[in-house]
Amino acid sequence: MKRLMGGILALGLSLQALAHGGMAELSVYDRTEARRLQVYWHQGRAYVVGKPGNEYQVVVRNKTGEELLAVVSVDGVNVITGETADPSQSGYVLGPRGSVAIQGWRKDLSRTAAFYFTSLSDSYAARTGRAQDVGVIGVAVFRKRIVEAPIARSEPHADAARGPRAAERAAAEAPRLGTGHGRQEHSPAQFVEFERASHAPAQVLTLYYDSHANLVARGIIRERVPVAPLPRPFPGFVPDPRG
Repeated sequence: MKRLMGGILALGLSLQALAHGGMAELSVYDRTEARRLQVYWHQGRAYVVGKPGNEYQVVVRNKTGEELLAVVSVDGVNVITGETADPSQSGYVLGPRGSVAIQGWRKDLSRTAAFYFTSLSDSYAARTGRAQDVGVIGVAVFRKRIVEAPIARSEPHADAARGPRAAERAAAEAPRLGTGHGRQEHSPAQFVEFERASHAPAQVLTLYYDSHANLVARGIIRERVPVAPLPRPFPGFVPDPRG
């Protein structure tokens, strides 16, 4: 069956990933300030700081020499279908050593609605009644099933559609921070053939985000406290008093 491949793959972005593993890497790029967001590690989890109002994109890079499928969720919502996210759903196909920059919620094969950091109440997830998973970006990575030799086969039965070989349709302390449903942009994509090698993902990447103030309050970011200089017993000559 067909899966979605974003036209943005052709750009081959080389942004350094923040949440990474053996097969793929995940990073967040602030489009408003034109910079990759720094990652903060805390108790084995990766966090980035989102600035309210800023648009951003999710970047997934394929580190392997084979095609991969990346099922991407933001705030627990599939970025292509808008469904409550599950690894079995639609995703983007990444070519060998390729990258995809996902700028927003996919509306159709030519448009997306921009991701932007916003209040929890204004987030797309909250506005569709699913605020419980706001503040996290996830990627489930699947390998492609390799057929060693072409063989004749009958059409699969309807009840086999959920099996591991099924080819699915894919589209390439204060209040918490969430992701909004922003302006619509031109973002072409197309359906391509991709069959998963297994039912379970080969890798899952997770990246949490929140405001700077919240991450400081939770102890994830530790700011340096300015230290006043010690008084000097012999600072110099006697100056005239003021006034």
